Parts: sequence; structure tokens; C-alpha cells
Amino acid sequence: MAEESAIRCCTSTTRDLKTVAGRIEHEGLSFLTITLPTFGKDFEKSLDLGYVDRRLFSSFRRKAELPRFLGGFLDRVFDRDSGLLLTDPCIDSILAIRQLTLMFGKISLPCSDARTRKAMRGFVLCEQDVRDADAMRSTQQRADFRRISSLLFASMFTKIDSDIYHGDYWPKHGPGYTADRILGNQKYVPRTWTSRLDQIFRVEEMIIPNSRYYDSLDQVDILEPGSETPVKVVSVPKTLKTPRIIAMEPVAMQYAQQSVLGLIRKYLEEDDSLSRLIGIPDQEPNQALAREGSLYGMLATLDMSDASDRVSNQLVREMFGPWPWLNKAVDASRSRKAEVPDHGVIRLAKFASMGSALTFPVEAMVFLTMIFMGIERELNRPLGRKDINYFCGKVRVYGDDIIVPVDYVHTVVQVLEDFGSRVNQGKSFWTGRFRESCGREYFAGQDVSIVRVRDLLPTQRQHATRFVSLVAFRNQLYFAGYWQTCRWIDDLIRKVFRHFPVVDSSSRVLGRHSFLGYESQRMDTQLHSPLVKGFVIKAQPPRDFLDEEGALLKCLLSMGQSIDDSSVPLTPKMEWRRRLDRAIVPTQADEDHLERAGRPKRVDIKLGWYSPF
Repeated sequence: MAEESAIRCCTSTTRDLKTVAGRIEHEGLSFLTITLPTFGKDFEKSLDLGYVDRRLFSSFRRKAELPRFLGGFLDRVFDRDSGLLLTDPCIDSILAIRQLTLMFGKISLPCSDARTRKAMRGFVLCEQDVRDADAMRSTQQRADFRRISSLLFASMFTKIDSDIYHGDYWPKHGPGYTADRILGNQKYVPRTWTSRLDQIFRVEEMIIPNSRYYDSLDQVDILEPGSETPVKVVSVPKTLKTPRIIAMEPVAMQYAQQSVLGLIRKYLEEDDSLSRLIGIPDQEPNQALAREGSLYGMLATLDMSDASDRVSNQLVREMFGPWPWLNKAVDASRSRKAEVPDHGVIRLAKFASMGSALTFPVEAMVFLTMIFMGIERELNRPLGRKDINYFCGKVRVYGDDIIVPVDYVHTVVQVLEDFGSRVNQGKSFWTGRFRESCGREYFAGQDVSIVRVRDLLPTQRQHATRFVSLVAFRNQLYFAGYWQTCRWIDDLIRKVFRHFPVVDSSSRVLGRHSFLGYESQRMDTQLHSPLVKGFVIKAQPPRDFLDEEGALLKCLLSMGQSIDDSSVPLTPKMEWRRRLDRAIVPTQADEDHLERAGRPKRVDIKLGWYSPF
């Protein structure tokens, strides 16, 4: 990839390759996964500043004002003597530096035990930060927060409040793991409920199909607040530098949260203004605004650190307070305690961690309220509905990815931090021509997004998920124009997997995508359609038989809800992860969904003759 990038940019990477080889020999994989990504982030910050700060690139030797490493590319972006950004920097060189340095930054490998323990300590310390922010918040700040949130969401909250009062909602279960270790179809067998949930979501209306099965409620254990199951805090791979900390919710809580989430998504999409200010199902508007910000410099992109873990439950209660049924539903479905490895069970001051179905939309609504508080402070006058409508298309929140006008960015950042949030300065941009949001990066209106390696390379047929990841990586590189690199990967794949045909992107076959269409190796004798020999993903959910009232409940619920089990959409770059999910996660409509359910314990690939499209 370095050699192909050098040809594009009319430079050489001979010395750079020697540097990489030498440092990997001494530093190991961490050079690719930690040191190089740090170089890439420093490069992005230099683009935003418009010059190379002497405090950046500390792990690399310099020649004049620029690092020697990747100097052939850097000379086409910055002036080596002054360190200033060139008037017309080379876009291909910017893309090459980002691709080469950030490519391995998010490879799916577990962190060391020491880094995981440090992340868990950070989770606990974050709780104290939230409590400190709650204690320092003034009465006027709380009043302003309530007023702005009502200005934004009053109409939507009123509709949701009415639906909850009348019982017009649909709960559902997801396929994932839970804090009480109940999986698959067993989630539909009633075991526990909580007294807090029962005040809003009556147990007889939620976990049995109809009144005929009322006697089965005698087996349900109604838990009082002190005996509720806490969320289970776990780490999942994010980068080798730090893991991602999430919390697995109990079955009952997750089930009720999905009821509220369905109503929030429904009314957000129906509201013309809010649908342009908050994104839940679609990231593309944020990406389009990031491109506009890089082109004209009028919009800033902000990224939050520990976003969900710093959203205070007190603020959420302030936001929902005037709507009693909505407020009670959200509070009742919120877990109050968390079991943290090495720290025991702690009481939560945050609203919820990633893992709750309500975390994503609620944090977006809280951040949007803070943004307009900052805008109001900058304008020095109270906001009205006309102001909200005016900023549609200029302000947008997708989880912790935020777009705001540059004219208001400093005040907005100040308000966010006054309320206990923390803006990630390394991934927030507003001074230069570089912008990033929702997995897409732009410089001066040009897309400089990269393709990432998500897993280790496969070395044998049994490495099914690695093979899926590598095929996705290869196909993304192909459409990014790295054709020589693709040919190298093709040769690598054929050494382990002999059959690697050219197929259309719609095909289930794990093959090569091409601008030239697909190949045909033989014809189906019955359908007279082309076939190719290749591998497809093969995975079966574990056996999990469900009958009687549980089966009836599952079938009735599937009639009134979407089969989409994801409360937080995955980024477009994780094509291989989405492909695995589509292959291994059964929908409610599957014929054997009462016999098999949950995530499979094993993912394999199967060789055969299949359609290339």
C-alpha cells in the first residue's frame, strides 16, 4: 500500500518501509496499532491548526519542522522549513498519510489486562465526575436546561407520554447477552420483573400473551429496588490502547427500554424539525454536513469523550420531568446499579452506559439541549421556535457526533463542559479545512476517508471471521482505488482459500467485487442462471426450544414490531460485521425461530456453487 501510494504521489517510501520494519521488530504490533495511529491523529490536528506544532509527532525524529517519517508525503502538504500548510496541499498525499498511519488503529484485538483494569478504573472515576458536576450545577442552569429541552421536545414528549398512558407501545427482545445470563428464546419465558417497572409496565400486560395465561404470573419473581439485578460492566475490543466499556442490561430492563425506544424513534422521524436536528437511523446527513464544513469552513465537527458515561441522570430527569408517564417509564427501565470487575457493585449517577437501548437517543437529546443553550448564550437573548427552525441544517447530533456552526462553537463547548461533558479536542475540528463525523473524513470538500483493517489475517480455513473481514477489507480497497494492493491480497487469499471468484456486491458469496461485473463458471441446469464456486458464511443459532405461552408471546410481538434488533446503528465501514450479523442473527420470521435462537457459538464458511449476484 505504501508503494502504491508513493506512485500516486510521485514520491518514494523506501526509507519509510525500513523504519516501519525496524520499529515493529523492536516495538511489536503496538507500533502499528498505537504509535502509527497517534501519528495519524497528530497529522489531523496539524491540518486543523494549519501548521505543524512542535509538540506533535513526539515519537518521530524531525528534519526542520516536519517528521522524517513519511516525509515524501508530508512535503506535499506542509512547508518543511516553516511547517505551515501549503496553499494547495496534495489531497492524495493527505489520504495516503491517513491510510498508512490509521489503518490498523481499530483492529479487533483484546487489550492487555493492565489496560482493561485502567479502563474499569476510569469508568468508576467517571461516576465521581458526574456527581461533582451535579453538585456544582446552579439552579439557573437547571432551569435553562428544562426550558430549552421543552422548547425542543415538548410536542414529541407529549405524544409519547400519551402513548405510554394508553399502553400503545411494543416491547421486544434482542439477540444479545444480558446481565442475568438469559439468552435466546428463554427471554420469552417469564422469570423476573421489578416493582418499579410494574408501576408503569404492568407485568400482566408485558410478559404473557393474554389473560388466559394469568396463572403463569405466579412463577414470576417481582424484585424490589434493593434486590434488582445490576447491569454487568464488561470490556469489548475497540483499540489496543483502550477497550470499549459497555454494560449488559437485565432482560426485564432491556425489554421495557425497547418499548420507549420505539416511541422515540417513531415521533423523531415524524417531526420535521427534530428529524433534521437528531439522527438515529441515518448517519449520512452528518457526513454531508461535515463535507460542507470542510468545504466552506462554516460548520464545526465535535466529538465527545466518554459521551454516554457523562450524561447525568439528574439532567435526564429534568428533561422528562413535565411528562409524568414518560418520566416514570424512562426512570423505571433504567438500571440503578452496576457490577464492575474489581470494584464490586456501585450505584450509578450517569443515566446509562452503552448497552441500554435508550442511551443513544437520550444522550443525543441531552447534547442537543446543551447546544442550543450555548447558542442562546452567544446570541444573548431567549430562543424561540423560529430560531430552532433556522438552525435546522446547521446543527445536528448523531449520538456523540455533533455538528454546530463555527460562530457558536466556543460557547457550545463551554456549556457542554459546564454540564460535565468532555469534548475530545483531538477529534474535534473547526479552525482548518479538515472535518470528521460518523466515520467519514473530508479535507477542503474532498473525501479522505480510509479503509481499516478489522482483524488479523487468516492462515487456515478455520479462520472464518478473519476471512470475512479480509474480503470486506479487500473490496473496500478496490473501490478506493488501491488495485495493486488488492492484487496482493487476492494472491494471499488464494493461498488459503483456492476459490475466490468475481461476484456482484449483492451476492452471498465471499468473493471479489469489480467495476466490470461478475464472472460465470457454469450454468444452473434447472434455473439456467450463472453459478460460481466459492465460500458462503454458515452459522446456526444454538438450539433453544420455545413452546406454550412463550412461543405465542414471541409470535404476537413479531406481528407488531420491526425485526431490526440494533438500537445503535453500526458504522458503514464495518461491512464485514454487518455481513456476519445478517448471516447469523435470525429474524422473527424465520421458520425455525421457535427451535433456534441467539448468537451462534461457531461461525464457519461453506464451499459450494452459488449465484454470483
